[in-house]
Amino acid sequence: MGVRVPPPSAREDRRVPALRPQQRPARTHATFWLLDAPDGLSEQSRHDPDGTGLGYFAADGTPQVDKAPIAAYRDRAFAREARTVESATFLAHVRFASTGSLDIRNTHPFTQDGRLFAHNGVIEELDALDAHLGEGRAPVHGDTDSERFFALITRETRRNGGDVTAGIREAARWIAGNLPVFALNLILVTREELWALRYPDTHELYVLDRAAGGQHGGRHLDHSGSRGRLRVHSAHLAEQPAVAVASERMDDNPRWRPMEPGELLHVGPDRRITRQVALPDPPARRLALADLRPDAAASQRAA
Repeated sequence: MGVRVPPPSAREDRRVPALRPQQRPARTHATFWLLDAPDGLSEQSRHDPDGTGLGYFAADGTPQVDKAPIAAYRDRAFAREARTVESATFLAHVRFASTGSLDIRNTHPFTQDGRLFAHNGVIEELDALDAHLGEGRAPVHGDTDSERFFALITRETRRNGGDVTAGIREAARWIAGNLPVFALNLILVTREELWALRYPDTHELYVLDRAAGGQHGGRHLDHSGSRGRLRVHSAHLAEQPAVAVASERMDDNPRWRPMEPGELLHVGPDRRITRQVALPDPPARRLALADLRPDAAASQRAA
């Protein structure tokens, strides 16, 4: 799940089209639980037993990651812990491993070039991806397809002069055209911006452009997944608008919108949302669930 909170100007006038250079991004406090409740925590962790992570940004823009590669139900202290952090963007993830060992190196979110990244899906033929990356593989510290995907985005972003939208588009298009793909759903955040990609139509991804106080006004943000997944609460968002992206609708707000297959979404520093169908065609070598290894297939059923 990714959350983006706007700068002060966008809170004062939601029509403001851009962030003024002298203004800094708004920061808000939010409290995250791995899963919604003690019973839900135990249940969901047995479905997604391989790791959890929360990413956010310090006041100086440094990415911060709090993650663990073990199942929450094996750690009673972890199960009871609520994490309250302050940032303008947040990224939370629960992992069921499809590729890579149960190690903190393989646990989402990942960090590269001051950005945070999480991926849901499966990419195969990683030797070919490594060969395509070449020296661009240097930021990869673990074994996962996800971190390699992120490294390709990082390389393509550098080649496009720091344009993250172009970096995601070019990286995803190369993978879709050359490697076996089950899904490439992703969320990427910087201290001020958020990107999300849904591709192809394998898994859902939803976006909510939430007004201050929610649909009824004056309400705290209190999001909880229907399957007992991640919960987030923020009292500050009773007075601030925000944009959220998640793998399911996290409350009953009717403004949750399913992203289109191939859609690449960007939330800018001013909270302006832009979208494009970056990948209009299906993968050249699309994988079905039956094509995956048993552990990879299990991870995608839980997604």
